[in-house]
Amino acid sequence: MASSLTCTGAVWALLSMLCAGASCVGFFMPYWLLGVQMDKPVSFGTFRRCSYPVRDEQQGGATVMLEQCGRYASFQGIPSLEWRICTVVTGVGCGLLLLVALTSLMGCCVSDLISRTIGRVAGGIQFVGASGSARAVTRGGGGGRCRSRLEADLRSCQDLSSRSEDAGGVSTLAPEG
Repeated sequence: MASSLTCTGAVWALLSMLCAGASCVGFFMPYWLLGVQMDKPVSFGTFRRCSYPVRDEQQGGATVMLEQCGRYASFQGIPSLEWRICTVVTGVGCGLLLLVALTSLMGCCVSDLISRTIGRVAGGIQFVGASGSARAVTRGGGGGRCRSRLEADLRSCQDLSSRSEDAGGVSTLAPEG
């Protein structure tokens, strides 16, 4: 197969695929912040979390830790505005990185697909996607505030979980399965 990429372009295509894959895996994994709540290890990302508090109607409405991973039942169920913004910006950034990575991969197989100008534009798109994702992560709960932000988000999640349950005891978090 003919290629429209130089050796440098082929290395760029390979690194683009690896970075896009790593970004997407990191976005979907719920291990952004780790902590302990009710003597159980908890972790969460922008829209998923593992080990979360729910009300147990069988124990008289007591709050217990459900030790499984789950996602928020709706976008509005994400406990803070920062985490919602982080979810959107990181998702868009991952989408842009995937778009460029797949285009560069096609450039390895199809001749005259990627010109010098298209390569520069694709590099600019990657820069925007990566810098947007990095900003969302550092502003959405990372940086030097992780510990206090984790504790505040865990408290707001617990408060939100206890307030938003309906009469049947359904939490705002939907278990994955």
